[in-house]
Amino acid sequence: MAESLRGEFATRRDAEMTVERLVQEYGIDRASISVTAAGEENSAGVERAGSDDASGAPSEEPRDDAALEGAVLVVVDLEDTTRAEKVRSAFAEFAANDVR
Repeated sequence: MAESLRGEFATRRDAEMTVERLVQEYGIDRASISVTAAGEENSAGVERAGSDDASGAPSEEPRDDAALEGAVLVVVDLEDTTRAEKVRSAFAEFAANDVR
């Protein structure tokens, strides 16, 4: 039985870390995962993190141009429900909201 699970993340970094956990550790096909802005506007989340945050290099100026227009949505399409708990676990590990 097919199932789609979705979660919204506060940062692009958390969404990307979730995708990597699903693909690399749980063997979920990357083509079964979509990452988009949760709303109408392009967005890197609701708070800065990772590459959207201040530069780690001493000579670089901190960034302040991240598109913080709302959550980042990750949707995972599963052909069967046997991996649904692993998806939910990855969503929880990286603090997904509105999981369904």
